[in-house]
Amino acid sequence: MGVHAVKPAVFLDRDGVINRSIVRNGRPYPPQRLEDLEILPGVQEALERLKAAGFTTVVVTNQPDVARGRQTREVVEAMHARLAALLSLDEFRVCYHDDPDVCACRKPMPGLLTQAPVYDLARSVMVGDRWRDVEAGRRAGCRATILIDYDYTEDEHAARPDVRFCSLAESVDWILATMVSA
Repeated sequence: MGVHAVKPAVFLDRDGVINRSIVRNGRPYPPQRLEDLEILPGVQEALERLKAAGFTTVVVTNQPDVARGRQTREVVEAMHARLAALLSLDEFRVCYHDDPDVCACRKPMPGLLTQAPVYDLARSVMVGDRWRDVEAGRRAGCRATILIDYDYTEDEHAARPDVRFCSLAESVDWILATMVSA
């Protein structure tokens, strides 16, 4: 099987890229209840454009509040079921661990991006709103990383995205112009 027989993906962090994060003191947090899940403007249209260009859309999300006892898997899965019903998303990959668990799937580790099925990472892109997302994309070997920049007050570490945008909707023109011709 040739390298182009495997499809490229756009890996998408969930909170802050697909749905609105709850920002407190300059730090983003996931919605806690299904009722609080709010899809960001332009996301559906952006996903449809990516799919039409041949990308698989894969949500890759850390949900450590499950390990911390502040959230349940059932609520996270209900949120994903709602997103899957409303949006053009192909797959959800979730890490329920916390940093002390030292797992391969918790971003910034690349495990969520590299687990089977494997996509053509050299033609894929990672879109996230935190340094962990950018670093996971780099470690996985994605061709490009995009930061949806909300100017959070957290440390960005050394992760440097290839480009920054204000929303997924804004990033799609760049993705299609840069990645489709690759």
